Amino acid sequence: YRDDDDINDVASMAGVNLNEESARIMATNSDLVGTQIQSCKDEPFLAAIPLHKRILEMAKKLGITDVPAEVVTFISHATQNRLRTVIEKVTVITQHRMESYKDDEWYEQATDVRSQLKFFEQLERLEKQRKDEQEREILLKAAK
Repeated sequence: YRDDDDINDVASMAGVNLNEESARIMATNSDLVGTQIQSCKDEPFLAAIPLHKRILEMAKKLGITDVPAEVVTFISHATQNRLRTVIEKVTVITQHRMESYKDDEWYEQATDVRSQLKFFEQLERLEKQRKDEQEREILLKAAK
């Protein structure tokens, strides 16, 4: 089993020692480890000024006088992330609703509500006809 593992290990086939490489990377770029690099400008999702005013109003009610700009940015990003996840979930739901399982052989229909409703409507009509006929018979008997 160990021989198969060595054959499938591309790094060892190329003569690269991963432990040495990671130690070398940590030694040369130790100041970059743990830092976040962004390729584009960080733009807030919501309008910063009205959001900041709204946050300050809410904070004053709780006795907080100063709210940093980072809080506004954080709330804006959190709102964007939450909105994205909600829209993704709604998209999945709409895709599921559009799928039709009528023709799928792996699914069988457990209940057919439409046919059940039609059956009950027919029963109601028959019951009403029966009651009407009984009333007619009673009226005919009373008239005779």
